[in-house]
Amino acid sequence: MAQGEQGKGASTTTLWDRTRQLAAHEILETALRLFTQQGYDETTIAQIAREAGVSQRTLFRYFGTKEDLIGGSQERFVTLMTNTVREQPADVGAWEALRAAFTTALSLHTSPEQALERFRLVHHTDSLRAAYLGKRVRCQEELLPLLEARPAPSGTGRGQARAIVATAFACFDAATVTWLEADGQGDILALYDQGLAAVRS
Repeated sequence: MAQGEQGKGASTTTLWDRTRQLAAHEILETALRLFTQQGYDETTIAQIAREAGVSQRTLFRYFGTKEDLIGGSQERFVTLMTNTVREQPADVGAWEALRAAFTTALSLHTSPEQALERFRLVHHTDSLRAAYLGKRVRCQEELLPLLEARPAPSGTGRGQARAIVATAFACFDAATVTWLEADGQGDILALYDQGLAAVRS
């Protein structure tokens, strides 16, 4: 293949990827708007697809389930958290590695306003809250062996790792609720740090 043809192929791929990203963004923004206006359970996939200007088949190509429009797939969430912990330097402790994972998870939101909308929906919708708790349980189990390998003053066995990850998630949830009550004012990670400090003092 000639050099010019290679450049053309690379450009086409980039344009395709960008088009897919824009389409996914439009679907997500449409879904969040409708969920906020009329409620999650009251909004149908057909309505989201129609207002986003795509077919239902196309919507499901980007988002496997209706719940994925709010919090992403369970697989993606667990993989993101575990990979972030795994990628931390060997001398980073369990608490610090978990904080890095929460930081990465929060970075998936394109803006504080989008995060606020999503967290509100999860907090006030029973089905979404149940789905989140399912993700959380699975994620905690996947994190256990990674945390056991992390340094700690007295070592980190399975029991200690389980207590650490449960405490960290509880503090993150408390920080999220406090942030929601303040209508998105402040910083979730700062609230997380305050809660964790209170528990560990």
